[in-house]
Amino acid sequence: MSEQTQERAREREADAERRVVVVGAGMAGVQTAVALREQGFTGTVTLIGAEPHQPYDRPPLSKAVLLGTAEGSAFDVDFEALGITLRLGCEALGVRQGAHVLDTSAGPVPYDVLVLATGAEPIRLPGSEGVPGVHLLRTLDDAERLRPVLARQHDIVVVGAGWIGAEFATAAREAGCAVTVVEAAGRPLADALPDEVAAPMAAWYADAGAVLRTHARVERVEPGGPGEPGHVVLDDGSRLPAGAVVVGIGARPATTWLAGSGVDLGAHGEVLADDRLRTSMPDVYAVGDCASFPSGRYGERLLVHHWDNALQGPRTVAENVIGATTGEAPAAYDPVPYFWSEQFGRFVQYAGHHTDADTTLWRGDPSGPAWTVCWLREDRLVALLAVGRPRDLAQGRRLIQAGATMDPRLLADPARPLKAAAA
Repeated sequence: MSEQTQERAREREADAERRVVVVGAGMAGVQTAVALREQGFTGTVTLIGAEPHQPYDRPPLSKAVLLGTAEGSAFDVDFEALGITLRLGCEALGVRQGAHVLDTSAGPVPYDVLVLATGAEPIRLPGSEGVPGVHLLRTLDDAERLRPVLARQHDIVVVGAGWIGAEFATAAREAGCAVTVVEAAGRPLADALPDEVAAPMAAWYADAGAVLRTHARVERVEPGGPGEPGHVVLDDGSRLPAGAVVVGIGARPATTWLAGSGVDLGAHGEVLADDRLRTSMPDVYAVGDCASFPSGRYGERLLVHHWDNALQGPRTVAENVIGATTGEAPAAYDPVPYFWSEQFGRFVQYAGHHTDADTTLWRGDPSGPAWTVCWLREDRLVALLAVGRPRDLAQGRRLIQAGATMDPRLLADPARPLKAAAA
């Protein structure tokens, strides 16, 4: 047996004795477990999920599951065939660093490597907890509770005109509900996009037959009586009839269970991971919505609450877990962030990170059905938002990845392929 073959055998033996425990059975957790097996990890892999359901994908919840065109969105993964142990309905309670133990509602779980992938949880509307008729949309159970509400075509009040609020309003209008969206800021997507980019999107609500109330804050929610709708009372005294209230005012990392564990958390409660997705605690990684990471490309720490991040990050985690026994150089994680949203008959896609851009260029008329906004820094494309222009997005994403320098004059011409503007 050659020395190289012997070394590989020793590595496999070392792997076989290691226990990886992944906390969180959403996209990031499932993909981490799968990536470990795909990359040849031979030790035990345990996936722990707080919900009792088979692990499922979340994007269909705001569309197909909500409207009843799909019963669920379980991942098409044969966990048994991959040798992945599922522990569902099991809530993580804390980590004991020295003992290498994860405490859960079902008892202690020892680990050699722990991966934190608990995602994010919705921010609740103050004063609304326990009020009948107030809903969140984050889990499969949430979607199943809301499905009959839409089927009965109630008057719906949506609190928050962000991505999830717009997607829910879209589904509610498709179901035939009267919809009013209440937004505290002066425009939709106030926390996500600059004023001039988000402003054209306000017209989409009226086009779809939904009412958008900006500069409006919820004072309280009054539940209805038998056979009577409740009301949402705004700070200006307005009373909006509401057979149901859906809250979509943002999400925060689901990390309160880590308090006092010794894992360093950031200002938003997120786990502070390094560029290898390692946490401050030895043998503990963090990935997906619950973690931020430093981006060399953008020169700042990013907290990305989107599906693609939960899909891509696990590959880096798996490489680094396996590399710890093989001695291979750790893989760095520095993606071009990407997400999409389907709202009011439009397909909206975003790639990159625009906050440090010095130039904004438009491709097309924002009052029309298809247009793109490009952000540049020193003539390099750093981000773009494409509405109904998927080719722009696909080409732009590659150009951002490559750090391409662009010709602004050519870039602003929507008739030219975006890649033709690369210098």
